[in-house]
Order: sequence, then structure tokens, then C-alpha cells
Amino acid sequence: MKLLKLNSISFFIFITFFIASCSIEDEPIYEDIAFVPLEIQGEIKVETNFYDNHGPHEHNFSEKRSSGFTETYESGSKGSYAGGSVNLSSSGDWYLNDALIGTLSNDRKFGAKSVRIRNTGYAIMSFNMDNGAKTIRIRHAKYGSNGNSSWRLIASYNNGASWFYAGSTVTTSSTTLNTVTFNVNETRSVRYGVYKTSGGSNRINIDNFEITTETTGGGNGTAARDSNITFGNPSNAGSNANNYYLSKPDFILSYNNSKGTANWVSWHLSSAWTGSASRCNCFKRDTALPSNFFRPTTSDYTGSGFDRGHLCPSADRTFNSGANENTFYMSNIAPQAPDNNQRSWANFENYLRSLALEGNEVHIIAGVAGSGGTGRNGFASTIDGGNITVPDSFWKVALVLPNGTNDINRVTTSTRVIAINVPNDQGINTNWAQFRTSVNAIENITGYDLLENISNSIESVLESRVDNGPSN
Repeated sequence: MKLLKLNSISFFIFITFFIASCSIEDEPIYEDIAFVPLEIQGEIKVETNFYDNHGPHEHNFSEKRSSGFTETYESGSKGSYAGGSVNLSSSGDWYLNDALIGTLSNDRKFGAKSVRIRNTGYAIMSFNMDNGAKTIRIRHAKYGSNGNSSWRLIASYNNGASWFYAGSTVTTSSTTLNTVTFNVNETRSVRYGVYKTSGGSNRINIDNFEITTETTGGGNGTAARDSNITFGNPSNAGSNANNYYLSKPDFILSYNNSKGTANWVSWHLSSAWTGSASRCNCFKRDTALPSNFFRPTTSDYTGSGFDRGHLCPSADRTFNSGANENTFYMSNIAPQAPDNNQRSWANFENYLRSLALEGNEVHIIAGVAGSGGTGRNGFASTIDGGNITVPDSFWKVALVLPNGTNDINRVTTSTRVIAINVPNDQGINTNWAQFRTSVNAIENITGYDLLENISNSIESVLESRVDNGPSN
């Protein structure tokens, strides 16, 4: 009987430990809170646009009251669903009710944190946009394997005493962070929030809540520094180590930890990005990558026979010295055959800059494909003892528009799109035009969706065509 009793106790302890272990990830769902409902007084019509990816965003922000902000929630901590305030360095104080700052593996996020909301919870600003707002962009996804939920953008004009729905109902049905854009065009002092309206205990994640207060881009044909990822996040980069989303002021990239290079780099080019800053030639480790990642250094390329090949070129970022310096992060570098880097690739870079000087803006994405190239020392599949993969080819896609605003809506089937795929070898043709191909061909070798924010009817035409325009 003693043995039976001991076994029963051991079994009880084991089961208790097992249940506790299995529920750590979802433990907060059982937390009871005193819910504080919001008073919704009505609804405001707002144009609402949906994107199946990270979506377009603005270049940069400083002061939240004058030029907007992008709130990533990385600076805040709130581990409980109970109502409470959290201070966020990019924007200000927010009040979260039946919501918390999520850091678990099941939280969909750019970086380490995002907001997680359940039931009919909400995340609302505790400060006003004093001069109104132009556009709001919000990224959203389902938490873990939860079911679908719906939510609304809400707005308050009396310091949060009462609220209005703004724009269409949003249904969150994907485990990938997708984007909703609300063109609020508001001139009054206002604050905003996200209010979950259906889906019960299913949870949603909200990340990269962005507000702009004025139209950006080149109005009246003037050059401007626009979003570096207007036409989409082609690989749905996020927190995966081999598809890691990294945002710089001067470009966006997807980093591949197992290859030691970017998968792709995306940037915007106009004459506003170029100036008189000199090339810094200051290659440096990118410490913005997680500390457990392989973070290449310039010495990893020494003696390899391959150039430290820029994806976003140094000469595309010369409006100040800091921007030029940013292009020398090693996350923007890949092993490139000298004849590729210094001839055909460089010639195409120069051609695109000439288009910008002629009054155009160019949305560019460049990347690598395959493994194995030929440098000064002959063929190699990797360098630095296998830490860095040598690509088989370097590819680039450039969409060309006259300087202006609302770039996505200005794209037609006549818009010029140039795609090239250049072998990573010595002795290749110096004329970049010899390597023209279609966007579809590049998508076939990479698995990416390169112009996904363009309407499907226009996208299909542009991506099937091989450019035959001028090359100098």
C-alpha cells in the first residue's frame, strides 16, 4: 500500500508538472481581469486598403506630434492582460486592456515584441496627435494557431472619453503579419487605437503601428526619399533566422543566418537620396542582427577572391555621410565575382542613377540566388570556412516612375520594370543589358513575390515582360 501511495503521489506530481509545462505558452489566457469597456459613439467613413504583407511604409520619423511615428512596441513591457499603461519610446503612453506586450514564439512580430489582444480587448493611445493625421498603417496576424478574429480602428476627439469606429472592419485570418492602411485625412486633434470586436478568446497580434501626419513623396514631380519597401516584403521576412526582417533608415533587408548574407535588399532611389557625401569604405559588422546570429566582418572576405559586393550601392546613398556609412553594414554585402561587381553590376547601378537624375524615382530590390561562383581564385561554394555562401548569381528588379506621390496607384501596364540576373563569375559580359530577364523568371528561382502590392491584373503583365528599353 505504501508503494501504491508513493506511486500515486509521484504520478500526481508528474501530471501537475506536465500540465504546467504545456500551458506556459498560453498561461495568460486563463487570467481573469476586470474589463473596462470603451464607449463607441458612432462610425467614421475612412478609405481602407488591405495588403497581404508588411506593406508600404514611410522612410523615417522624428517627433511624434509633427511628422508621425512608427511604434514597434520594442521598448515596452507588459506581461499581464489586466488593464494598464505602458510607455513606448517611439510614441508615448498607451493603455492596454485585455491586452499585453507579447514576447513568446507564438506572437507574430517584427523584432522581439508585439501587442497581443484577446476577447474584446484594446490598445489605445493615451496622447493626441495635435495636428491630426494623414495615414495609419497597422500590421496584424493571428497569435499561434488561434482562429480568426475581427477588429476596428477607433478614434477619439475628446482625450479618450469616447470613441468612434474609423474605416472598415478588419478580419485577421493569417499567421503572417499583413497590413491595413487607413487614409484618415484628419485635421483635428485625435488619438487612435485598435479594438478587437469578435473572435472571443482567439488572440491577435498588432505590430508596427504607423501614423503619418502629412503626405510624403515628391509632390509636383519633385524628388523625395520614400519608403524603401513600397511594393512588398517578397519573402514575408519576419523573425525566422534564415528570413530575418531588418529595417535600416536607408534600406530594408531579409537576412539569411545560415548563408551569412542577405536574401534580398529593398530600397528607393531618387535624386533626393544622392548628394556630395564621399564613399566611406567603412565595412562593419551589423550589430542589429541578433547576438546568436553569424554576423560577418570585413576580414571574413580577406583572400577569398571575391569582392565585398554591395546590394544597396554606396553611391545610391550620398545625401549625407551617415547614409553612405549605413550601406557598409556587412548585412548588405555578399561575395561577388570582381568582373560582376565592377563591370556589369556597376554599369547597371550607374544607369539607374542616371534615370533618377533625369527626374525619375526607382523602386529597387536586389538579391542573391543559388550557391557557387567563380572569383579571382577560381570556383568556390562558400568562404570563411563555410560561414558565408557564395551566390550563383546576383539579381535585381527596378520599377521606374516619374517623381510623384501615391506610387502604387500610379503603376500601369506601361510602367517600365527592368529585371536582370547576372552570373557570379569572372569573364562575363560587361553590358548589363545582356542579362535582362523577366520578374517571373527571378521569382521562379527565388520563390519570392516581388511586386505583390500591385494589383494582380497589372502585376501579371509587368512580371511576364522582358525589358527592351534603352541601356545607357
